[in-house]
Amino acid sequence: MLNDLDERIVHALAEDARRSYADIGAIVGLSAPAVKRRVDRLRAEGAITGFTVRVDPKALGWATEGFIEIYCSRNTSPEAIERGLKRYPEIASASTVTGEADAIVQVFASDMRHFERVLERIAGEPFVERTKSVLVLSPLLRRFSSGAPA
Repeated sequence: MLNDLDERIVHALAEDARRSYADIGAIVGLSAPAVKRRVDRLRAEGAITGFTVRVDPKALGWATEGFIEIYCSRNTSPEAIERGLKRYPEIASASTVTGEADAIVQVFASDMRHFERVLERIAGEPFVERTKSVLVLSPLLRRFSSGAPA
């Protein structure tokens, strides 16, 4: 469990992973070496699993976004769903969920036809009984940061 100071450091890094330790230290009230020691510890403990870049999907030609609910045949394990979905580069995220659906996936595609082809391929997976999809009209809020707000 992260303490308040660690959460603020993680939040600062999540907003901008290229932020310097000195900059983070100014935000949280620590020296740059103290921030580095905490970040190193958080990485060693597995609380921070890596650093990445966020790219606007539209910049990569992925202009259409949707979510697909997946309803699986009985006794389909989460591992089987994951194995079946890993080969789709269009899937940004996939999770098992509560409710009627067994899983939900977030899909980015170049256009409607591309989304439709992905939907058809997923629906054709042997473990899938049926799907239900929705398209995103306007993304309203996307949060990429972690930890408590500063």
